[in-house]
Formats: sequence, structure tokens, C-alpha cells
Amino acid sequence: MEKCSVYAESEKEAQSFKWIESEKAGCDLGEVAIRRWVKDHWWGYLRARWLEHLQGRRFWVELDRGDFGLLQRRFTDQELLLDRILDRLKAGQENLHIILWAQNWNIPTDSVLEILEALDINSRRLACKFDPQC
Repeated sequence: MEKCSVYAESEKEAQSFKWIESEKAGCDLGEVAIRRWVKDHWWGYLRARWLEHLQGRRFWVELDRGDFGLLQRRFTDQELLLDRILDRLKAGQENLHIILWAQNWNIPTDSVLEILEALDINSRRLACKFDPQC
């Protein structure tokens, strides 16, 4: 299995963003573009990598080894609910948004809370390392 680095891959993404934005502007935007990528895209990028890790699609070395493939091992009896929660996480929603969604749709919150506690998104945040402003 290929082991990937969140930091190395995110730096490539940020450099691509800098190149595209610099081309649009007609000049090299340099560190300004990198900082903007970090500000606007880092958390979404990290969340997407974390979800890949949980789903067992790609192993990211900076993420908890025990979390790799977690979703293949747990909640097999709640696949539809899990998919709906993952859709919301991918869209950038937080725990509170998901709990409110469940309440609005009369979805048993015990099941939702069980999944959210296992995912524990708030403890899985990494700081960006390649931008000195992070």
C-alpha cells in the first residue's frame, strides 16, 4: 500500500494553486498565493485526506494508524446513515450542523452521536507546516 504525506501533497497543491493564480494575475504572486491557499483550502484539504484515510482508500502517514479503514470495520449496519454523515463532512459541515440535520429529519440522534464520537473530527486537525504563517 502506498503511504502518502499530507504535508508533501498539500505543498504540491498549494504550489499548483500559486501557479494558476499567478497565471491569472500575469505575475508571480509568490507567498501571498501560498498563504491564501492555506487560509482558504487547508482545512478542506485536510478533511478530505482524513476521510480517505478513514475509508481505507489512502494511507496518510501523519494521521492515526488505527483510524485507517475504520469505516470498513465499523457501522456496517448503518451504511446509509454513515454515508449521509460523510456527505455532510465532505461539504465542510461540523458536528453541530450534522446533529441539527438529524433532529430536523427525525433521525435517531443516538446513532448519529455514536458515529460522530467514533469519527472525532475535532481531535483530528493538523496544523499546516509548510507556510510560516500557520
